[in-house]
Amino acid sequence: MTASAENTRLPRWMKMKMPSGENYSRVKNLVAQHGLHTICTSGNCPNIGECWNRGTATFMILGEICTRSCKFCGVKGGKPLPPDPAEPARVAESVRLMGVRHCVITSVDRDDLEDQGAGIWALTITEVKRVNPDTRVEVLIPDFRGDTALIAKVLEAGPDVVSHNLETVERLTPRIRSVARYRRSLEVIRFIAASGCVPKSGIMLGLGETREEVLHTMDDLLEAGCRVLTIGQYLAPTKAHMPVAEYFPPEVFEDLRKEGLARGFRFVESSPLVRSSYRAEDHVQA
Repeated sequence: MTASAENTRLPRWMKMKMPSGENYSRVKNLVAQHGLHTICTSGNCPNIGECWNRGTATFMILGEICTRSCKFCGVKGGKPLPPDPAEPARVAESVRLMGVRHCVITSVDRDDLEDQGAGIWALTITEVKRVNPDTRVEVLIPDFRGDTALIAKVLEAGPDVVSHNLETVERLTPRIRSVARYRRSLEVIRFIAASGCVPKSGIMLGLGETREEVLHTMDDLLEAGCRVLTIGQYLAPTKAHMPVAEYFPPEVFEDLRKEGLARGFRFVESSPLVRSSYRAEDHVQA
């Protein structure tokens, strides 16, 4: 994979419109009023305006401070506060007020907790589905350090789609993921697939991976049972994070989309601005 590295000026295909729109403004106000955390804002997602206007929002539970410090992630690391027992009800009510049709829930890593947050995860899913029976629920879960009993607790709450991101190729995983392991993440995906849920994963381009490594990663995901894949361009949240090695034009992403479908994925969302929950409402059909 070849492209020019450009860390000071974004290429033209990475230019983003400022978020706007009536529904975007309404959702923004509700998020602020209810003290909610969304990965849309914490992760500086480039698609926040489009998604909020389409009725899709990604809620981040268990606080806004992660116990890990991955080199690619814009979420703050450190010592988090204790979980808020009222959070599940607050998220569920906010989904109702926002009129969200496809709710995506993710979380920071909570290695400080005995159950790593699985209890709050299950309660949040259950409450969102109870209050919003017509809303689809997608979850983007951490690895729970590979503890299948904790993962099962989350899955038993009945999410419609379950995602766990591999993030990058195996060679680069130790450099950008502080605790997670490539093979362990594959086992998490394998467990999700075996449970009967729709398994989904995502990777980033631009960290120094080769095309051959990306294709090998696709094969690893397929072998683990993953059938929905998202591919997007990595953007460094700050200068302290892993620098961008390469920016790839849309043609590269389209080529990988076709390659992924040919290899056996049911759905591949692949373009420079794609993030895990981008157009997530379409992925559930897979």
